[in-house]
Amino acid sequence: MERRAEHYCPTTHKAPAAAPYYAAIFSSTLADDAEGYGAMADRMVELAREQEGFIDVESAERTSEGFGITVSYWRDLESIRRWKAQSEHAAAQKMGRDAFYRSYKLRIARVERECGFDHRDE
Repeated sequence: MERRAEHYCPTTHKAPAAAPYYAAIFSSTLADDAEGYGAMADRMVELAREQEGFIDVESAERTSEGFGITVSYWRDLESIRRWKAQSEHAAAQKMGRDAFYRSYKLRIARVERECGFDHRDE
């Protein structure tokens, strides 16, 4: 299973977006043979960053069983709809269903509020 080392950081600590905004929460379990998944996933992050309405993305390291979560943040629901329909992303979604994922779930949530801290700020 390929690993996406540059995406293990839980957050980029980018300036927060003004709430409300939306989160696309993608949880998945990789198939046993997911050769090429890492390159495709990295390309999707790169492509998402180019989309109008994109705010940020966070990913957690996959478990030994292949379970992982990626959360992308978007200005509005229309931005998420455009991202879903973007041609290269649509092809990657099909490839994911056909070859990479044993299972996945996508949830869309409205973020009403954000708070937190960072020890690096002290």
